[in-house]
Amino acid sequence: MTNTPGVLTDCTADIAMSLLLSVCRRVGEGERQLRAGRWAGWCPTHMIGAKVTGKTIGIIGMGRIGKATAKRAHFGFDMDVIFYNRSKVDDEETRAMGARQLPTIDDLLVQADFVSLHCPGGAENRHLISAARLGTMKRGAFLINTARGDVVDPKALIEALETGKIAGAGLDVYDGEPDVPSALMHMENVVLLPHLGSATEETRVDMGMRAIENLTAFFEGAPPPDKVV
Repeated sequence: MTNTPGVLTDCTADIAMSLLLSVCRRVGEGERQLRAGRWAGWCPTHMIGAKVTGKTIGIIGMGRIGKATAKRAHFGFDMDVIFYNRSKVDDEETRAMGARQLPTIDDLLVQADFVSLHCPGGAENRHLISAARLGTMKRGAFLINTARGDVVDPKALIEALETGKIAGAGLDVYDGEPDVPSALMHMENVVLLPHLGSATEETRVDMGMRAIENLTAFFEGAPPPDKVV
């Protein structure tokens, strides 16, 4: 078994930031209003969102994509970066951002204005973001998920959004996709994308070429460069 690591890092980080900006500045909601002909013109209290610059972003999973997202947030929007990772991360990239590693996910959740998920899915992390953890987040915080759908408990997320426990969510992946809960589809404080993280021409070509390189190595009797251990 092989995969295609690295080639989708930047494009997935771009989608994470796109979701972050879209949900907190109510971009989807505003576009829907305008396209429906319901915009009455500029008003000082119309569709007030949340500021991004200077806020705190919490990264859960400080791997390649987590770091790329953190860089965009810090150097592009002057955001403070905190993160949780199972293993210690201390390198030039994180030090350049002034990123602080926290000992637990809960420590991160109580401090972050935006929580961006970049951890693996699967049994160990299934519903890592539970009702209890959503309840730990700031009431004005936003959750961004470009990792795996099963990392978030969808029922708990819907309840947190409906009751105002968190301010909003930006999602590119879903538990049980392509099925998306109808409740999410009708919420204005949610931005939903159809798993577009790697969906650029350059990235998809690179992914295909990496797959070919792995296949070629295998059939030539050489170790595949991206073998999953």
